[in-house]
Amino acid sequence: MTRPVIGIIGNHYLIDDSYPVHAGGTMNSEAVSGVAGAMPLVVPTDPRFVSVVELLDTCDGFLLTGGRPNVHPEEYGETPTEAHGAFDRARDAITLPLVRACVERGQPLLGVCRGFQEVNVAMGGTLHPEIRELPGRDNHRMPPDGTLEEKFALRHTVRFTPGGPFHRLLGAEEVMTNTLHGQGIVTPGHRIVIDGHASDGTPEAVYVKEAPGFALAVQWHPEYNAANDPVSQPLFSAFGAAARDWAAMRTVPGRRTA
Repeated sequence: MTRPVIGIIGNHYLIDDSYPVHAGGTMNSEAVSGVAGAMPLVVPTDPRFVSVVELLDTCDGFLLTGGRPNVHPEEYGETPTEAHGAFDRARDAITLPLVRACVERGQPLLGVCRGFQEVNVAMGGTLHPEIRELPGRDNHRMPPDGTLEEKFALRHTVRFTPGGPFHRLLGAEEVMTNTLHGQGIVTPGHRIVIDGHASDGTPEAVYVKEAPGFALAVQWHPEYNAANDPVSQPLFSAFGAAARDWAAMRTVPGRRTA
């Protein structure tokens, strides 16, 4: 049986500070293949190489990954500052219209970390450049030292809206998650519903209201240890099921997805 294809949004890197590459973390591919049951396809996210239309026609769903560069603040009407960090305008140019197209079509998407922020910005929301500077907020950034296991360790709770999509999907109103981000939502975008918060009030889980398909995003990194983590496993399983449903719909005679 042919697996559905999930496009993994790649990031631009320099190897040895000189050789440019597009890449995606191995744990993203592991989660997509091993838990979602789909074929992972890393996308060189740059409009010089791919178009949104081509991606929509090629893939059955999209994993919007994390990444060190942030969404450029001009995308939500603000002026960049040093606190906003580094940017990837080529990725912005692909992912923001891709999110809107997926929402409109009902094509499955799952946003993670930067992807969570992209979903919000794509729908008209805004971001704070450094949430640890806000009164009463914790430091959600990746620990600077330690092993991979220590960096991705569970660090805080996320509480979901009782009876909301995440509560129903994960079977719990409160879960433990890792945390490796600096930015966070200030204003939710149009139809963006914040369905989960950290204990300090930071938005951690959102969905797109009345989206015709799977349109969820989380601020933490569920791709880490996805096959064994009780929070990550049902999230990626549901994402994979949605991608399979989309792939099956493509084959229905007379059914157009464009």
